[in-house]
Amino acid sequence: MVNGAFYDDLETRDPDQREAALFAALPEHLGRARDKAAYYARLLGNFDPAQVTDRQALAKLPVTRKSELVNIQSAGDPMGGMTTVPPGQLLRIFQSPGPTYDAEGFGKDWWGTARALHASGFRAGEIIHNTFSYHFTPAGVMLEAGAHALGCAVFPAGIGNTELQVQAIHDIRPAGYVGTPSFLRLILEKAEAMGKDTSSLKNACVAGEGLPPDLRKFIEDHGIYCGQIYASADIGNIAYESEAREGLIVDERLIVEVVRPGTADPVADGEVGEVVVTVLRSDYPLIRFATGDLSMVLSGVSPCGRTNMRLKGWMGRADQATKVKGMFVHPAQVAEIVRRHPQISRARVVVTHDGHSDIMTFKFESGEGGEALQGALPATIQNVCKLKGTALLVPSGSLPNDGKVIEDARTA
Repeated sequence: MVNGAFYDDLETRDPDQREAALFAALPEHLGRARDKAAYYARLLGNFDPAQVTDRQALAKLPVTRKSELVNIQSAGDPMGGMTTVPPGQLLRIFQSPGPTYDAEGFGKDWWGTARALHASGFRAGEIIHNTFSYHFTPAGVMLEAGAHALGCAVFPAGIGNTELQVQAIHDIRPAGYVGTPSFLRLILEKAEAMGKDTSSLKNACVAGEGLPPDLRKFIEDHGIYCGQIYASADIGNIAYESEAREGLIVDERLIVEVVRPGTADPVADGEVGEVVVTVLRSDYPLIRFATGDLSMVLSGVSPCGRTNMRLKGWMGRADQATKVKGMFVHPAQVAEIVRRHPQISRARVVVTHDGHSDIMTFKFESGEGGEALQGALPATIQNVCKLKGTALLVPSGSLPNDGKVIEDARTA
């Protein structure tokens, strides 16, 4: 079981104190980004950083979506003008599928992963077996940096070569494992088949895929406490699991919002939307960076004593673009329809097929005037989506709170 000691005092700050500190630092952060990064000079040119001192002001800034990086980076600068230093002054540059390119700057624990590793039970002086890839993508380096910041040694295993990995664990006797949970299971099964000893492993910090209860139980039945980290190649640690296992706790260096998919508009706590992150980092200052992941904010604070915002965890993808009759319908188009009809409280496009052609139905919730709106909406749908669609008024509260604004219900 994890020792409950906190990584530092930041984790237990009064939430108002944390919020004040983050937003006190934000104007300078925005100003530096605007002055030194060509992309943000264009994006933030009409905004006064000094005025962005709370969440309401932050919500007025434009969102940059992860899905846009391919286009942003296609103009010659591999980082798309989003760094405040030339690419040659970065520590490393990585490539992710797309391809898109991710920066790493200089500094201790630049990715912020040490806090997550500590919450999973890793401690100074231990050896960590790191099975995340060191090739092209940053996951291996990202977690290694956090392990070094904790004072741990790292065996850079990378992926594959299961029998050699088992032999290394048997010989080196690491205390911790970092990687995907399914690969840890494979290692443990292979070790049993080979007759090798993996009992030195006491803690794991896993990511990269889901952790169903049966898989976590398999790992913990082998005497390994299994925690999770939610991270991305551009941001690093976004949130992590504590021993309370009630949501994922947001990293201290971030401002996290949850917005309605296809928009830049924050949703209420408890409503599912897209995770948007502002990273208070000088060399790669991501500002309102939409991850493409769905989640929601949990109310209250964690029973473990950490006081930062909690996310429920990964709940799907926000990029729900769906092809209908040969044309894509995007979440932003659904948001535009809603914007034109403020009476709509919640909406969802459902795509079905009648055996001959696609059918697009705009389901919506509305208060007074909903019946009349049902007749007016098809014209708006045609105008915005360039496709015909029907509108269907549904009872308030009947549309699921799952972050979906486009549902592909076609069975074939």
